[in-house]
Amino acid sequence: MINKIVKPTLVLNKKIALNNIKKQIQISRKNNIILRPHFKTHQSLEIGTWFKSLGIKKITVSSLKMAEYFSAQWDDITLAFPVNIREIKTINTLLSSITLNLLLESVFVLKFLEKNLTNKANVLLKLDAGYGRSGINIENLEEVNKIIEHSKKMKNLTLAGFLIHNGHTYSSRSIDDILSIHSKSMKKINFFHQKIVDNSNYVISIGDTPSCSVINNYEKTIHEIRPGNLVFYDLAQWQIGSCKIEDIAIRMVCPVVSIHSDRNEAVIYGGAIHFSKDFIKINKNKVFGYVYSSGSDIWSDNKSIGYLKLVSQEHGIVKFYKIPERLHEGNLLSIIPVHSCLNANLMKKYLTDDGKIIEMMKD
Repeated sequence: MINKIVKPTLVLNKKIALNNIKKQIQISRKNNIILRPHFKTHQSLEIGTWFKSLGIKKITVSSLKMAEYFSAQWDDITLAFPVNIREIKTINTLLSSITLNLLLESVFVLKFLEKNLTNKANVLLKLDAGYGRSGINIENLEEVNKIIEHSKKMKNLTLAGFLIHNGHTYSSRSIDDILSIHSKSMKKINFFHQKIVDNSNYVISIGDTPSCSVINNYEKTIHEIRPGNLVFYDLAQWQIGSCKIEDIAIRMVCPVVSIHSDRNEAVIYGGAIHFSKDFIKINKNKVFGYVYSSGSDIWSDNKSIGYLKLVSQEHGIVKFYKIPERLHEGNLLSIIPVHSCLNANLMKKYLTDDGKIIEMMKD
């Protein structure tokens, strides 16, 4: 099937993806915690059934549109994005048919929901343990207690627990970095648990692929984990130390359209609208993807022959370590993308290694 590709195509290895899922399930069962995977990476009902077949019953999404899409097959969904109160109509529609756990970080939103919800809902308080993106500072116990006390007065809302995303692990460059960030976060979480959660039914939910990839033993203060990217992994996760190259379940396969031997480069049909403009830095070079030759088995070749150095809209420029002798226009190159979540979101469908097309959620 690979040699029939005529334009940029996102190829998925189901076996590798399933192995990644199974590893995380084993860890969650070992620690007796809930695995609520984030589906924003794959955005596919069919891939969702792979999780369901392995016993997963609860999921995470990043938008109400995604919640609507997955509500066709899932009835316990956490929206891991602060409530946009302008979407209250959609929230009420979803709450009429599924359990939708909503995320908030202010008394104002709490009061708005209580006044405008037509169905009962669970809410989670977003806490910041060091990332600095959204959420109440986990050490601001006064603000947290204020929201807890307000929630006790609500009839339509139940404060189910607290959600934390340590997204700063994505800036790590080694397993030691990941473990250090996780350790610092856990100190704050354990203190918070002692002061707020002890002797209550509140859940503490954490989730970031780097730490979920390297942590085997969780402390009892953690009740739930929400990794997403690890279903596929990508080059950024490899650089961090979350995975090995052979754990990455996707490849972008792109045609060569022109060759520039004088500068050891080629132009591919595959640019920013296919890969995004996310990059990592390796040896001071911007890298938008690692490039491999594309034979009949793109999964067996783990030796890169170059890297994607630049992307514009449809163009991608490949820099070879040494330009292949028999490279010509029309050849296919296999590329590991930097950010699988964005890559998948742009491509909207997968070609499996056995030739099947898997559709994703549409815009």
